[in-house]
Amino acid sequence: MTQQSSKKEVKSFPAPADLATTTDLAPQQVKAITEAVNPLVADAFALYVKTKNFHWHLYGSHFRDFHLLFDDHADQIFESIDIMAERVRRIGGTTIRSISHVSQLQTIEDDNDDIVPAGEMIRRLMEDELHISKKIRAAIDVCDQNKDSATSNQLQDILDKTERRKWFLFEISRGMRNTE
Repeated sequence: MTQQSSKKEVKSFPAPADLATTTDLAPQQVKAITEAVNPLVADAFALYVKTKNFHWHLYGSHFRDFHLLFDDHADQIFESIDIMAERVRRIGGTTIRSISHVSQLQTIEDDNDDIVPAGEMIRRLMEDELHISKKIRAAIDVCDQNKDSATSNQLQDILDKTERRKWFLFEISRGMRNTE
């Protein structure tokens, strides 16, 4: 397999016959929900990797506290991935298949900087959590418009956890001089 062939766009709807889960939702409803949720799955993967990157490359006086915080946040983000991906499958869509599929759908920027000060890590993660909160709210609206309260409810729970992480990061950022 060549690198170029792995860059083809991956379709998530309609599902291949063997993966087409039976649902009472209309095909256009499944498509709308799948297209709203899959980018959230991709963003969760991207944020998970970024959070682990910061966890692994943290340095400075708040090392222990932030190291543990980032690990806890990464665990929460990772847990949300399976919840969202399985919701897509339950309604008859397909979800993320590869890292290249993630890169096609993610709206969270990768972070490849060699050195990121702890305070900047906090700021970047807080901005990403804020961004994801907005995307989740929009996806909840799509689910509600398409009569999928189960997915909407799951996303509301994920939104609450996202906002909690954002809140913790915000409170840390208020003492930014204290993060050096």
